[in-house]
Amino acid sequence: MSSISIFLIALALSMDAFSVAIALGAIGRGHAPGALIRLATAFGVFQFVMPIVGWLLGRTVVSYIAEYDHWIAFVLLVIAGLHMIKEYFDKEEKERTKDPTKGWTLLMLSIATSIDALAIGISFAFFDVNIYYASAIIGIVCFITTALGVIFGKVLSRVLGKKAALAGALVLIAIGIKIVIEHMV
Repeated sequence: MSSISIFLIALALSMDAFSVAIALGAIGRGHAPGALIRLATAFGVFQFVMPIVGWLLGRTVVSYIAEYDHWIAFVLLVIAGLHMIKEYFDKEEKERTKDPTKGWTLLMLSIATSIDALAIGISFAFFDVNIYYASAIIGIVCFITTALGVIFGKVLSRVLGKKAALAGALVLIAIGIKIVIEHMV
């Protein structure tokens, strides 16, 4: 598989992370340099690791993973989106909201945005691919697109104002629905 093919796969895989980063940037999360780096690093690391895990699984238990991966991503994204909608309508809780670039929320979003990378890793098991090279490209591309997504989301929030928080939550839910529909069709 050529480097260009791997780059295009990496770009496609990073679109969910990019969308989530836009949503978080739009609601005012992840703007601080530390938060942006945490988010981009977590998403990039998960996008790096998941193809390797998928590649290893692809050599043994392919049929078990492919059957449920989309449902896991769907549930995690919908839970995160519903939580953000609740925060939008609950002004008191909004004041106390935890930083989504830390803790369980970051872990949940990192897993949800990298499930497709696991599936790609499974498919890589059937091709002549240097999995570590491919995974490094995937992780780096995801890191960059996540950082750009947060920046773009910040600009978007200036245009949409407080409605950006609701839009960001709906984007997360839409991504989850899109993943399920793609796997069902």
